[in-house]
Amino acid sequence: MRSAERHFSALPGFRFTLGYTMFYLGVIVVIPMAALALKALELSPGEFFRLVSTPRAIAALQLTFGASFVAAFVNAVFGTLLAWVLVRYEFPGRRWVDALVDFPFALPTAVAGLTLASLFAENGWLGRFLVPLGFHGAFTRAGVVIALTFVGLPFMVRTLQPMLENFERDVEEAAAILGASRLRTFLTIIAPTLLPGVLTGFTLAFARAVGEYGSIVFISGNLPFRTEIAPFLVVIRLEEYDYNGATAIAVVLLVVSFLILAGINKLQLWANRFNR
Repeated sequence: MRSAERHFSALPGFRFTLGYTMFYLGVIVVIPMAALALKALELSPGEFFRLVSTPRAIAALQLTFGASFVAAFVNAVFGTLLAWVLVRYEFPGRRWVDALVDFPFALPTAVAGLTLASLFAENGWLGRFLVPLGFHGAFTRAGVVIALTFVGLPFMVRTLQPMLENFERDVEEAAAILGASRLRTFLTIIAPTLLPGVLTGFTLAFARAVGEYGSIVFISGNLPFRTEIAPFLVVIRLEEYDYNGATAIAVVLLVVSFLILAGINKLQLWANRFNR
């Protein structure tokens, strides 16, 4: 007699769900990436290097990855503080602030870029006060960072909130009873526990920023060699019918993003082993 215990599952069997999952990922992710890779393989190594090493392409790639890293780092710091406040404290308007975090998800990116450009322009609500102080947020690289920070904030906050909600505060109280200072409690107990979540949020915010286009078009000004990002340069190449140039730049974005994601995943595995 078979003694294997049957478990109820609300969804169909493993083979069906796995097959559907692989089919869905193949259509949405694998096939487009494979098509891009096959198109890039049509280029010779010399031609590929020539297309991605032009001064304009290098400037756009440097700005894209540099601004994305800065924006993700800013979100890692202030997004962690925001998630901490939303989880640990009760205050008037808390639900409104918590809902406001998801606003970049709901707002079309082009509308976000136009709004930010209007705010930080020389005659804007914020620009009229910041420009006399020497801070120019519109049509500068700082504006690119501002836009990327705006679109990446929800990823950091929503990644850390569940971890903070499930974090046992008894450990903090025990450390305080044993005489540990707030700084030592944070460095030895809280920070190692939150590190994997911070790295995950940083990765998601960075990946989101690398591919961002709509919110930057208006606030950056798209000045070649100054405020032009790589995704916008890809669009320019397509409008010029330079499909090889667009493919080469897109492949660089894909490969570098993949390498960074792989590196962050390695750091996450290390952080998880460290916490154990």
